[in-house]
Amino acid sequence: MDSAVSIERKLAAMRKFHDAGIRTTCFISPIFTGLTDIPAIIERAKDICNLVWLENLNLRGDYRKRILEWIHIHHPDLDGLYHEIYSRRDRTYWYELDEVMRDFTQKLGLPYVRNDDSVKRKFSDPPVVVNYFFHEEITR
Repeated sequence: MDSAVSIERKLAAMRKFHDAGIRTTCFISPIFTGLTDIPAIIERAKDICNLVWLENLNLRGDYRKRILEWIHIHHPDLDGLYHEIYSRRDRTYWYELDEVMRDFTQKLGLPYVRNDDSVKRKFSDPPVVVNYFFHEEITR
């Protein structure tokens, strides 16, 4: 959708930092409902990062119209789902994805938390996966 550097280049850079002993975070954001393959990204990044942050797509201002138009043109089959989430404010998709991610990370042996990246682990430990789908609920 934009002209950012490729995922391959981002992962290569992250690997170089991590191999040099620098803590790295794989920030998966924005998560495009029905499009972003979160498990595939985690699988590729889990050995070269210390944290994985998951953040849902937030639609504010003019950005909302542009994104919804892009979805309509390129993925019209998702129009209804985006309407439920972003017009009707239905959180069901995010609650269900939270459960999917909890099960997925458990199978990989990765700690999974919600709205809290304060978990401290040794550099060599697997990354903590932090769900920020509900970041508007954070009160601290």
